[in-house]
Amino acid sequence: MNKSLFSLISLVFIIAACSPAAPTQEAMMEKPTEAMMEKATDDMMGTSTEAMEAVATEAMEDKAVMTPGFFDVSLTNVNTGESFKIADFAGKVVLVENLAMWCSNCMKQQEQVKILHETLGMDSDLVSIGFDIDPNENAEDLKKYTDSNGFNWIYAVVPQEVSKEIGNLYGANFLNPPNTPIFIVDRKGDVHPMPFGIKSAEEIKAFIDPFLAEGM
Repeated sequence: MNKSLFSLISLVFIIAACSPAAPTQEAMMEKPTEAMMEKATDDMMGTSTEAMEAVATEAMEDKAVMTPGFFDVSLTNVNTGESFKIADFAGKVVLVENLAMWCSNCMKQQEQVKILHETLGMDSDLVSIGFDIDPNENAEDLKKYTDSNGFNWIYAVVPQEVSKEIGNLYGANFLNPPNTPIFIVDRKGDVHPMPFGIKSAEEIKAFIDPFLAEGM
């Protein structure tokens, strides 16, 4: 090996030895300090709290949307003269039947509700309400109608605002008395429409039994 080649090789080794070593993966990662750890924990907790608050707010808004406005409308029970609201019966199971006094199907349906009450007994958590949705009928005539037929549960002539909301929520067929429309409000306030047509006391009982059995 001549002297010039030897000098060139020596120079290469010297340059390599003096160059800084490439950083390892561990060296490139900054070791977290205690302050950094605390900040990360605070950020995570803040995000979690905000997320939980957002979920809770959304759930409350959804509940407000699900609860019909007519639940809070004050009505008069023609059988007693007392005021009531559906909201008053929170925690109970409520059967609501839309009817008219001229409707023969309604009469047959109410006879089945009467049998249902006799089957369940007075200690039941079931509350029955008859909504007269015919705007041409009045409370005085409805009282005579219930007295003559022995329908001793809650009856009211409902204002158009209530009828309109029921139609908007559950469909126009709920404003057609011969369809014998009935909906059930469970203990939590959720509404469960029943099929149209005259329903026997046994069919109604089978439908509401799960709601009567469940707790709040």
